[in-house]
Amino acid sequence: MSMLKDAITSLLGTDAQFVDGYQQPGRVLFCSVPREKFVEAARSMKKAYALLAAEWATDETPFGKGYGIFACYRWGAEYLIVKTEAPADDPTFPSLTKKYVPAFRFERQMQSLMGLTPVNHPDTRPWIKFEDWPADAWPLRKSFDPSQRLARVHGEYQWIKSEGEGVYEIPVGPVHAGIIEPGHFRFQAVGEDVLNLEERLGYVHKGIEKRFESLPWEQGFRLAGRVSGDTTVAHSLGYCMALESLTQCNPPERAHWLRALFLERERIANHLGDIGAICNDAAFAFMLYQMMRLKESLLRTNHRLFGHRFIMDRIVPGGVAVDIEPRGKEEILTELDRLSRDFEKLVVIYEENPSLEDRVRTTGVLKPAMAREICAVGIVARASGMNLDCRIFNPFPPYDQYDRLELDVPVMITGDVHARTWVRVREVRESIRIIRWILENMPSGPISSPVIAPGPDKAGFAAVEGWRGEIIYWLQSGPQGQVNRCMVRDPSSVNWLGLEQAIHGNIVPDFPLCNKSFNQSYSGHDL
Repeated sequence: MSMLKDAITSLLGTDAQFVDGYQQPGRVLFCSVPREKFVEAARSMKKAYALLAAEWATDETPFGKGYGIFACYRWGAEYLIVKTEAPADDPTFPSLTKKYVPAFRFERQMQSLMGLTPVNHPDTRPWIKFEDWPADAWPLRKSFDPSQRLARVHGEYQWIKSEGEGVYEIPVGPVHAGIIEPGHFRFQAVGEDVLNLEERLGYVHKGIEKRFESLPWEQGFRLAGRVSGDTTVAHSLGYCMALESLTQCNPPERAHWLRALFLERERIANHLGDIGAICNDAAFAFMLYQMMRLKESLLRTNHRLFGHRFIMDRIVPGGVAVDIEPRGKEEILTELDRLSRDFEKLVVIYEENPSLEDRVRTTGVLKPAMAREICAVGIVARASGMNLDCRIFNPFPPYDQYDRLELDVPVMITGDVHARTWVRVREVRESIRIIRWILENMPSGPISSPVIAPGPDKAGFAAVEGWRGEIIYWLQSGPQGQVNRCMVRDPSSVNWLGLEQAIHGNIVPDFPLCNKSFNQSYSGHDL
């Protein structure tokens, strides 16, 4: 029995029309509701303690329709996608912002890129689309020609203002020192105490979701692997799993295990880099150098065994493009012994450094109640008391072998910089254990299966636990079976909200430390 299905039908009755066969996999429920009942559906989900995982829109004029508006809700292992429609001559829909905080930005982005107006939305400023674009340029509509250069118009972003004696503003970015991607942060502060932080993102918007529509199905995994360069494995896996569900392709079991191996190696490498960078922002550069040494060792092994430092383009529709030989297994096992030994020594140094502890404890607190309100995922959620991990709640082999693998998900409740760091520490340990288990138990057999082209007017869904958290892909085929829509929801789409909340009450010099402990992706957000 589905708790979410029961919740929505108990409130909406026959107004919630469940559709079989359109959405794959079948365990991800799909229903349509009248436009005037869209908020009521959200209310039923809120009462059932479901999270809003994503909200997006589609241009369905190729089907002779108007626009589709979708909301994906999650509760435990259950996902429910609710759709409503808006006619082409009235592209509006009721806003979900009174029920769910993430809808604030999801809907601003839908308005900016698809030209749909969320009625009663309290903030109509553009998001992702910049104010010097023409007002009637909506890139995700089918009528938009991406080959034509946009005319530039005059526009100015209206920042939130704080007033009062001693209040001043600090603009940071969008260009930062170093090589990180651009993003604008504007503080209102009194002295060094932060009153408010407002983010302005979109500076690396590349039209990725639009670009998917012009690619053949079998090539989309390459673009997915470049959505966020430090998460190439998880993003390409999300795309491939969505396509495989859409076409009902079943990759070989060995391919699943190799995918898990790649995913865990990506997780370890990024966590090591983050732990070092967090310590560096607390003026403990020694930890940065040592953690980066360990990370570099992993990346070089990736290159030797799999042909790419970040294992890019090795997960393909139907399976994987590279196998591992017995000699490679032994090399990884030896590497993990060395990594684990050095890593544990560094963890002791982290724990026993009082000046470091003073910086990371009680700094940048995201309280559990707020983490749930913003529907946080991944590291951020687990550091603030939310037990969320797709490897448990939406698993693929070998993660589904609970009795053998016994996956341990680290959860803390303090929600501070230390908690987000310590979740990473425990996940490194767990990923090392998982990789050892995978290598010792990996089945033999082929590593890929053929993928057929999908039929017209079908949808495929996938949720994958990347190293930052849950990544969602939703694919829709067009009237001729082509790509009509590829919706990508990176963890950063919701977790950036958490940084704005966690910085309240901190001092300005602690912002880099707080920001690094979240370490959200600009590229993964600016789609």
